[in-house]
Formats: sequence, C-alpha cells, structure tokens
Amino acid sequence: MARHNELGKWGEQYAADYLQDNGYEILDRDWRIGHRDIDIIARTNDGTTIVFVEVKTRTSDVVRKPDDAVDLRKIRNIGYAANNYVKTKGIVDMLRFDIITIVGDNNDNAKLEHIVDAFNPCLAF
Repeated sequence: MARHNELGKWGEQYAADYLQDNGYEILDRDWRIGHRDIDIIARTNDGTTIVFVEVKTRTSDVVRKPDDAVDLRKIRNIGYAANNYVKTKGIVDMLRFDIITIVGDNNDNAKLEHIVDAFNPCLAF
C-alpha cells in the first residue's frame, strides 16, 4: 500500500477512535456507492443525529489546510452518497456533515480538529 493510503487509513482509524471516545456510535466506515464514498457514518451520543464525516489527514498543514481539500465537487459527492445511504437504510434522523482534520503521522504527534456541521451539501447543487 502506498504511503499516502496508509496515512489515510491511519487517520480514519484515529478519527473513528476519537468519535467513539466522545460518545458517538460508528455505524459504517468507507461506505461506497459507485466511486463516491463516505469515510465515517456515526450516530451522536444522544441518538438523534446521523453524522457523515469526511476525514482529511496530512503530515503537515504548511502548504494547505486539510479541510481545504473538501471542495465543491467533494461536497456534492458526499451529498449524493449520503442521500443514497439515507434511502437505502431508511434513515429518518436528523443529518449533519462534519469534517475531521488530522495533521501528523502517528498517535504521538497528531493534531485533530473536529469541524461540526462543516457544510450543507444541498447548497452545493
């Protein structure tokens, strides 16, 4: 596996661990519909909201902040996948779209930022 793929997998695990430590229930990971995917799908600790989480991991944020990589195209793809997930699973809960950014390459030097309600994919169309 290429180094950037390993970093991404580590970052997604780190983010999932963070969410669980904060009371979220992980429902799915790497959920796919065609070439579109959602990194983490979780339920809030109060059980009322389904959260679609995009995880961006970088070794450094010197050149570009990780959340800058969540552009209009990515937001549309997440929205499309989330819509399919909701229909497939019969979800009636509230929905939210978060971004978790991780800067670092291991548990000792990682800096995690959780951006709650980061975007609304309905506004991207």
